Amino acid sequence: MNPAYAIDLQGVRFGYASHDLLHIPQLQVNAGDSVLLRGASGSGKSTLLGLLAGVLLPSHGRIQVAGHEVQALRSAARDRFRADYLGVIFQQFNLLPFLSVRDNIGLGLRFSRPRSQRMDGSLDQEIVRLLQALQLDPGLMARPAGTLSVGQQQRVAAARALIGRPAVLLADEPTSALDRDAATAFLQLMSAQCRAAGTTVLVVSHDDSLQSLFDRVLVLADINQAGATHA
Repeated sequence: MNPAYAIDLQGVRFGYASHDLLHIPQLQVNAGDSVLLRGASGSGKSTLLGLLAGVLLPSHGRIQVAGHEVQALRSAARDRFRADYLGVIFQQFNLLPFLSVRDNIGLGLRFSRPRSQRMDGSLDQEIVRLLQALQLDPGLMARPAGTLSVGQQQRVAAARALIGRPAVLLADEPTSALDRDAATAFLQLMSAQCRAAGTTVLVVSHDDSLQSLFDRVLVLADINQAGATHA
């Protein structure tokens, strides 16, 4: 295990029946780096995120994330690992529409004492700080998440992922619902928060225009020897 790498995949294979969807001989991401993983729709980007989060398990190989060998953990330990070390932004945000903005952001902390302990100040103070950093009015904290605009919901989803300074942030097409200018502004705000927290970032997207916002750009087809054609 190399502590310089926040993400370290070696000889990873995943597929269904006898067909490999992903075959990644090696993928390493330095701690604190921001990486854009590009790939066409159906190329396996979301599947790779599932492997990194321990939602999916490889048929072969080793996956180390934030110092943990994910594929070796039992189911309950993988759940704890996700709660303690990962922030995830889903393509559809996955907010609970009838819960308030505050409760949506704070929900993950209920399952992770280490993440709660990494906050500076109280829960409300940290939520206000994140909302202001993401240019969202803290006055919206009591509003049901389902009443917000798409752009506002996206920033709430980002605040939920970033609270408690996760070691690694995984984001699946986080700007797909935004126009180019809004997408760029959002990623700049998100990246600033990740740099301040020392969080490693892996964003998957097919949007070529985002490349300049990241330390490193990878193309899935270049590291995937399976030649996958299905997501």
